[in-house]
Amino acid sequence: MLLKKRKQSSHVLAYLIMFHKHYLKIIFAAILIIGLYSTPVLAAGPVARSDILLHIATQCVDSSLENYCSQCMSPRLEGHCGVNECKKTTDVWASNDQFMAMRDIKMCGCPSGFVHGLAIPRTVVRGVEDPKKPEAIWQFAWETALKKIEPESIALVVNPQAHRSQNQLHVHLLRLSGNAREKLAQNTPSFVDNLEHVWAAANRAAAAQGLSDYGVLVAQTGSHRFMVVVTEFSPESAFTEWACY
Repeated sequence: MLLKKRKQSSHVLAYLIMFHKHYLKIIFAAILIIGLYSTPVLAAGPVARSDILLHIATQCVDSSLENYCSQCMSPRLEGHCGVNECKKTTDVWASNDQFMAMRDIKMCGCPSGFVHGLAIPRTVVRGVEDPKKPEAIWQFAWETALKKIEPESIALVVNPQAHRSQNQLHVHLLRLSGNAREKLAQNTPSFVDNLEHVWAAANRAAAAQGLSDYGVLVAQTGSHRFMVVVTEFSPESAFTEWACY
């Protein structure tokens, strides 16, 4: 009889231990769930230097978004994020569903007449090497540049992969330097009547020159005609007023 009672007691003890472990698991799971749903939204993580423009184009254009100030590393003044310094803010010149245009950081500290802007896709497009590079970006860039620069002086520029610091396609909006047109004429330009044909003309010119990596410069030569020049070096530094110093 005593042995039987001991066996019964051991069974009860084992059951209580199993019961206790089961409820510990339930309590632990509940704590995890509560923790997940009560975790506050954290600020955006570190952004690689080569992805800054991609970050701005995807995270900083719409200042009405929830958590805008914590998600955008270079906010617009309209976002009221308490950041006012030129080099730490984004000045958006134009935007639509596909592209945005903004002040380049090189304008900070420059005289009011100096212009250097950027037109950027709002989705991932790496550069001249990307087969998805959009033709429509040239028209968008041109229309934006017209609001800042006289037509005959506008230069739209994309640098080669080897001469860029950002891994997001961006078209520079600049003024041609004083003797640029003479130098451009020596670089076998192509001509297009429609800015949606720029990439196609550039691809043909690059293939003819045997270039797998190349830069592109677009400038107006007539009321509805544009020059397209392809170079293995940076057209920005060779043909434009890219800095004010």
